[in-house]
Amino acid sequence: MKEPINVFDYATRIEKNLPGGALLNTLHTRFDSMVIGWGHLGTLWSKPTFIVYVRDSRFTKEQLDATGEFTVSFPLQKPDPLITRVCGTLSGRDTDKLAEAHLTTDPANTVKVPALWEYPLTLECRVLYSGRMDPAALPQDVQTAFYPADDKGCQDAHTAYVGLITSAYILR
Repeated sequence: MKEPINVFDYATRIEKNLPGGALLNTLHTRFDSMVIGWGHLGTLWSKPTFIVYVRDSRFTKEQLDATGEFTVSFPLQKPDPLITRVCGTLSGRDTDKLAEAHLTTDPANTVKVPALWEYPLTLECRVLYSGRMDPAALPQDVQTAFYPADDKGCQDAHTAYVGLITSAYILR
């Protein structure tokens, strides 16, 4: 059963789960789930939104760009270390994260990306806007800490995806 929620009633829980305890989920060529530590719940353009940030190099970015849909899943208890390890260190390009992390899906209400029983607080989102960050426009300390250039001078920047929250609930 999906218990509908007012997402803003859960803002504190969402904020506390973000540093390493939330999952960004996508579905295009296959299901993928990525641990996220950054995100923003709020209102933009008079709509409830959740903003996620994904690096250029991530399989998740390819999937988001192809479909424009995602779910964000939050645990109601302490994050599962196995799920955090699998979804935080392995690439969805060559790993079946559903199998490796023992995740159980539930069909979403408004998007094709499923919810996860193990992390039952779910936001379903459709991308309203995306924009790539320009590391050169950021303060030097942020560039140094988060966007060091590789040996070819490339910086693995983030793209911000503003997602319209189309459904919010807890799986029970």
